[in-house]
Amino acid sequence: MAATTVLSPLAVPAISFAAAPEGQAGIPARGEKADADNQAVLDALKTVGQRPYHTLSPAEARLQPSFADGVREVMRKQGRPTAPPPGVTTQDIQIQGAAGMIPARVYRPENVKGPLPTIVYYHGGGWVLATIDTYDASARALAREAQAVVISVEYRKSPEFKFPAQHDDALAAYKWALANAGTYSGDVRKVALAGESAGGNLAIATAIAARDNKLQKPSQILAIYPIAGSDLNTPSYQANANAMPLNRAAMAWFLHHTTRGPADAADPRINLLAANLKGMPPVTLIQASIDPLASEGQALASRLRSAGVTVTSRTYTGVTHEFFGADAVIRKAGEAQRFAGERLRANSR
Repeated sequence: MAATTVLSPLAVPAISFAAAPEGQAGIPARGEKADADNQAVLDALKTVGQRPYHTLSPAEARLQPSFADGVREVMRKQGRPTAPPPGVTTQDIQIQGAAGMIPARVYRPENVKGPLPTIVYYHGGGWVLATIDTYDASARALAREAQAVVISVEYRKSPEFKFPAQHDDALAAYKWALANAGTYSGDVRKVALAGESAGGNLAIATAIAARDNKLQKPSQILAIYPIAGSDLNTPSYQANANAMPLNRAAMAWFLHHTTRGPADAADPRINLLAANLKGMPPVTLIQASIDPLASEGQALASRLRSAGVTVTSRTYTGVTHEFFGADAVIRKAGEAQRFAGERLRANSR
């Protein structure tokens, strides 16, 4: 495990939304090898037929295997059951979004009396793909490791619902949790925000919106390899231009489908590096070294510290974007989950 290196603040140039080739022309991948257990998932994704996102329509991309499917394929090859581990109960509910009801799932650790700290969790998928089912393992892990009630929420997807629909739903879900978490054994005085990738962006953007709307301040933020900028030419984009499961072409595809153009991509709700970050609660950042988003995550940590925010940042080497929920087969995912749980418990006291 390597310590995070803070990079200089990043400029955000205009983005070309034209169809991008695989990776970045003329800049090869760095060649850092994934740990064997992470590589096994990447190999399984090829086996089950995952295709590059940028070659597909959103409808086609939503039907293809996810990283979680790759994890289950590895488990099947190992002859292991793929059912979720015991220790956490779930309940599917509907909550109020910004434009109607949206699905959510409540996770509670078994045999633990409430009220428990509450975590509103936003899943990844570039604001285009995935559901609470896709990221079920991450939400379960946070409930288990943080000993907290986790409310994993859906949000409207692009391109059917362009930015800022996702951010509006995320804020609505936080407001709902402040009013209703007690119904599910959650402590409404201790509501944290958490998310992965696009969801990590939503967690931080929601905290900013809560500040600006004079809502209750989140107790803390957990951002796991968050989308924090819209510059596709950072050092980590260049180094991981052709990485799996996320690469430069895929991020260009996500931004193209989510936004209406460069002005949206530069909006501080997407480009968090341009946001006013003062007054944020403590932030824990978890990153992967084989990830095009690593540089902007490091820059975000620097910007947060400059704004006077308490930041704890940890980068895991030899693993890729999406590794966090794969503790069933990736050792460092379990380490990251335990670290996240420790930070969430520490900031909930």
